[in-house]
Amino acid sequence: MSNQPSPTPTRGLHVITWGCQMNVYDSARMSDVLRPLGYGPVERPEDADMIILNTCHIRERAAEKVFSELGRLRKIREARQEDGKQTLIAVAGCVAQAEGKELLARAPFVDLVLGPQTYHRLPEMVAKIARAGGSVIDTDFPTETKFDFLPQEAAPQTAGNLTAFLTIQEGCDKFCSFCVVPYTRGAEISRPVPSVVAEAERLVASGVKEITLLGQNVNAYHGDWNGHTTSLPELAARLSEIPGLQRLRYVTSHPRDMEQALIDAHRDNPIFMPYLHLPVQSGSDKILKAMNRGHTADEYREIIKRLRDARPDIALTSDFIVGHPGETDDDFEATMQLVRDIKFASAYSFKYSQRPGTPAAGQPFQVAEDVKEQRLQKLQSLLREQQDSFNASLVGTTQDILVTGTGRKTGQLNGRSPYLQPVHFEGDPSLIGQIVKVHITTRLTNSLSGVLASEEVKAV
Repeated sequence: MSNQPSPTPTRGLHVITWGCQMNVYDSARMSDVLRPLGYGPVERPEDADMIILNTCHIRERAAEKVFSELGRLRKIREARQEDGKQTLIAVAGCVAQAEGKELLARAPFVDLVLGPQTYHRLPEMVAKIARAGGSVIDTDFPTETKFDFLPQEAAPQTAGNLTAFLTIQEGCDKFCSFCVVPYTRGAEISRPVPSVVAEAERLVASGVKEITLLGQNVNAYHGDWNGHTTSLPELAARLSEIPGLQRLRYVTSHPRDMEQALIDAHRDNPIFMPYLHLPVQSGSDKILKAMNRGHTADEYREIIKRLRDARPDIALTSDFIVGHPGETDDDFEATMQLVRDIKFASAYSFKYSQRPGTPAAGQPFQVAEDVKEQRLQKLQSLLREQQDSFNASLVGTTQDILVTGTGRKTGQLNGRSPYLQPVHFEGDPSLIGQIVKVHITTRLTNSLSGVLASEEVKAV
């Protein structure tokens, strides 16, 4: 890793990111590894000397969406060629990993195809194309970890550079029947503690106040620290010692790895926000078994009870899939009952879609599309009611808000609550970057508004 200052950008780089927070992190780091080659960000693909499409393979027809987008990018490339400008097109991420050779066969104008574990090799790939032309494909699972080869210098990930993602774990060993992640991201691997801490320290030194730790199964983190296998709560305790780091979150977790030590850390470590995303997918034991989730609905309920006992103000979010093969009306009702029992602050819900190569894709008793749609609408209606109820419950309370920037209205500031809601209030721009107390007065559709607690006192 080089500590030399990067050259002034002479080439335009445009990165299109689809999918999860980990892809957002990966896109930022791809920009980092290309900066020494003179690439700097541009807002429009029409101005880019290199375009990277960082893809996600989770949702239905993911590959077809990639080919559709590539058709648009090809036209941009051809228009630039007419003006005598060259444009490299790269496809990265999980679709690249899963569809590498097929992707080049169907879109031979693509210059680079690289999987999620090889983007640290981007400079070598670009150099190879410069020397020999043609296309480069690299979808190996290398023995070396990419994190050992990433530059220390990092570009801001978010506007204002106050919040950031930090990948600490990748891959998955759970092999849920519906999921492609083990095949596109590989086996579980955790970054060593010193590597994580060093990147966190650099982020905080650049102004970051809140870090979200990322992993496919982030609570299965088991990074090395001087020969000692370190758990997520132990890592969080080390990160909490970094001066200036004020908030810590983590996604995405698996119920099987929600150990008591981590639950206790939510009670004992104030740097943890009272907010947890813990996917359950279904409330039916039969479907959970078919999904290979490794836990029952009641075991999930028990985890939630222990979390709430440890941290009564914790808010919970989750993921749900409706219409998994074999799901009956009774199975779906069991999911609805679990939602009623737990009461989520928010949740993501999707219709099951067949992912080629996954065990569920070939299972019998596939659920009809119209039935899946009806179930999804019913589930989302209940989840929306619960989200509205949770947001409404904050009206009249005073919350610690991380001020992230100015709003659209004159004199308005935007911030982030401990529960990740956007919060709007009036205040001086000098407050940006600080955590202030805001009295919540109004619940809006997707946000909250309020007044600075000090201003409320003055008004009284």
